[in-house]
Amino acid sequence: MTYCVGLCLKDGLVFLSDTRTNAGVDQIGTFRKMTLFQNKDRFFTLMSAGNLAVTQAVKEILLQGQLLNGESLWTVKNTHDAAVVVGDAVKQVYERDQIALEKAGIDFNCNLIFGGQIKGERPRLFNIYSAGNFIEATPETCYFQIGESKYGKPILDRVVNFSTPLNLATKCALISMDSTLNSNISVGLPLDLLVYEKNTLKPSKLVTLDESNPYFQMIHQLWGEKLRSAFNSIAEPSWSGVNKSSAISAPAKRMNPVPVHHQPPKKKKAQPATKSIKPVKKPLAKKKA
Repeated sequence: MTYCVGLCLKDGLVFLSDTRTNAGVDQIGTFRKMTLFQNKDRFFTLMSAGNLAVTQAVKEILLQGQLLNGESLWTVKNTHDAAVVVGDAVKQVYERDQIALEKAGIDFNCNLIFGGQIKGERPRLFNIYSAGNFIEATPETCYFQIGESKYGKPILDRVVNFSTPLNLATKCALISMDSTLNSNISVGLPLDLLVYEKNTLKPSKLVTLDESNPYFQMIHQLWGEKLRSAFNSIAEPSWSGVNKSSAISAPAKRMNPVPVHHQPPKKKKAQPATKSIKPVKKPLAKKKA
């Protein structure tokens, strides 16, 4: 499995991906899931999740600059059209491999985060699906996740918005990843992190992090400590109602209490009337003459 997160913010983009793949508990591998495309007037980043053979095939089509409906990542005029090219590459792999995959009982599974900037427009971010269609991030929904997304989502929802500075968003993305690593063994180190500052058209802040990285070590340790500290600082529920701020037995306004059904007493079965048994009289023994 995998976990990738991409954020589209006022000042640029943040991309973070793990490198673990697994097809079972004894088939674990390390494969890079982040791919960069750079030219003098454009910069794109692609992160992938799903069937590794499918996503590698899509990546190879894009790297070769193969024309899809007359365009490639190197010729399109805007980032939206670049996302269309990526979607067309997914469709091409589907048309080539789907029948064989179905015969083998394998799903065509491909999910991508794609973003970047072409000179003259703002940075943009897209989530591209297995069908080749996609959606774009907006100021209201400024991030996408693919893979094992549920563990890292709460921190993103609570902290990140379109105006979040890039450094703060980077910290939030790494905490999101640390929470995922802690809860799911199918996501693993090393991590690839890219912080793209808008209008630079180059990967000025690009790093691979492993267990020896001091900043990620610090996040892993402190985040666990702060969570435990925050947990312990919250009052326990008061069932007696003495402490009103933590009273838990206050009645709900929208629903009545859950009814408690008591089992009715079992009826006693009527005992059958006992027949009185008359003693059997033994015949008197005859006296011998």
